[in-house]
Amino acid sequence: MTTFICTACGTSYPSADTPPAHCPICEDERQYVPTSGQEWTTPDRLAAQHANAWRMHEKGLFSLYTQPAFAIGQRAFLLQTGSGNILWDCVALIDDATRELVQGLGGLSAIAISHPHYYTRVQDWSRAFGNIPVYLHAADRQWIMRPDPCIELWDGETLEIAPGATLIRAGGHFAGGTVLHWAHPEDGAGVLLSGDIVQVASDVRRVSFLWSYPNMMPLSAKEVLRIRDLLDLWRFERIYGAFHGKDVPRNAKNVIRDSVARYVELLSED
Repeated sequence: MTTFICTACGTSYPSADTPPAHCPICEDERQYVPTSGQEWTTPDRLAAQHANAWRMHEKGLFSLYTQPAFAIGQRAFLLQTGSGNILWDCVALIDDATRELVQGLGGLSAIAISHPHYYTRVQDWSRAFGNIPVYLHAADRQWIMRPDPCIELWDGETLEIAPGATLIRAGGHFAGGTVLHWAHPEDGAGVLLSGDIVQVASDVRRVSFLWSYPNMMPLSAKEVLRIRDLLDLWRFERIYGAFHGKDVPRNAKNVIRDSVARYVELLSED
């Protein structure tokens, strides 16, 4: 029996003798099935062909991303807190080197994911570090392709999973779309880990919001204004987005405000 991983989105499926017939994550309009068709890999093949790279962004915050890029190509973050380390978002590759490095940084006490495109192999990550809880928002339960006892569905609008580390349901890209607010970086300024829910643009003085990124389908102006108003309640100076290099280093709340104003203006008839 083998765990099969979709090569287009990185989602893993329950162990079986043959790959699934299709990937519902990719068949949804927020992702896509490649023109070459649905293809699959396995954990062993993935580990033989790829490795995870690491970067320290500031004290207590590291990112890891797979090289050469695999599937969507997002990065995950390891956030160190006084109550244990949190893995924010996930990548499909967890190999021996990654396990050793994470253990050297203090292991993991919890995993939290922004939205279904990054569920990947959270079950294997949880098992590798002692069956730790994986927090997924209940609004996205239908997109869990590999049910597991480690998954803890949370409901409502916020959940503090460690002192100063709070999950915020922002919605938008997915109904349960979540960002993580870190209240206690070393300078005390506050940090937002945003996944795809607030997408840092190529010009990192801008962010944007889409319902489907690969198919370029926007959110409504009303929804984007709602996200702006929600995040305006939290104090943060920096944003770390889903992809390598996509960081807003300063003045992040004004970057969101200005970007939303322009977004709404471009959608307006006037």
